[in-house]
Amino acid sequence: MAALGWLTPRRRSATARSVLAGEASAEAARKTSQELEELTHAPVPPGTVEEPAFPVLGDDKAAAFFDLDNTVMQGAAIFHFGRGLYKRKFFETRDLYRFAWQQAWFRLAGIEDPEHMQDARDSALSIVKGHRVSELMSIGEEIYDEYMAERIWPGTRALAQAHLDAGQKVWLVTAAPVEIATVIARRLGLTGALGTVAESVDGVYTGKLVGEPLHGPAKAEAVRALAAAEGLILRRCAAYSDSHNDIPMLSLVGHPYAINPDTKLRKHARQLDWRLRDYRTGRKAAKVGIPAAAGVGAVAGGTAAAIALHRRRR
Repeated sequence: MAALGWLTPRRRSATARSVLAGEASAEAARKTSQELEELTHAPVPPGTVEEPAFPVLGDDKAAAFFDLDNTVMQGAAIFHFGRGLYKRKFFETRDLYRFAWQQAWFRLAGIEDPEHMQDARDSALSIVKGHRVSELMSIGEEIYDEYMAERIWPGTRALAQAHLDAGQKVWLVTAAPVEIATVIARRLGLTGALGTVAESVDGVYTGKLVGEPLHGPAKAEAVRALAAAEGLILRRCAAYSDSHNDIPMLSLVGHPYAINPDTKLRKHARQLDWRLRDYRTGRKAAKVGIPAAAGVGAVAGGTAAAIALHRRRR
């Protein structure tokens, strides 16, 4: 940590948490990928996967890293996960008011206030505290079928398959909980997932995070840690994302791709001559408004939005 000495205490602490979150995510990803390798994946039905947008060459020192929300899947996984938890009464309606207030704070303040960020994370983590990891994994399977399966972008799925066909490993990289991310990776036949790690003891959630949500710089740290453990050469790896928040991860690899990019990422990608692909049709696809600063708190904030939308439609 001596190399961080020039940073202010707050910046140094934030960097340390990003490194911790990244290393924890990489460790969890490698552990679960070994389990996924033992499973037999159902073949992809003909005609359900489009031709890849970019050619992929075989390289055993390369891998591909895919952001999840609006890159692989339309919308936010954590939003749909929250909907599923609410449906299963993991939290009550009165909790939605508190979550909605926290959501509004991030939107109106426009700053990452540490105290409010921590409150949001604590609120969301309290939802799963005391529950077993295996329970959340099982529920994640159901939620995937209910809300996520039909939202996978065929074009991005084809890109991932092209890397797999070339003999490369393919990882999801997301701020969503690693458990739900692993479920999605398994259902898509991918290698595994890097996601936010919630602390558990003897298979039971404690209500604490390991480091911080896997967002922004923490994603880059997770990819860096996984690449080191897997013996990958980053300049030969590829990464895909829709968000400017993932520029640290995209800048880490030799082959960055902007998929369904937001305005800032599109501008950045064009300046650096990165490849772009947009699978949205017509007007820009609507995105679930979940502030990055809220991190894991977005589970609840996104759920509040989902429930409000549901009530308006009834």
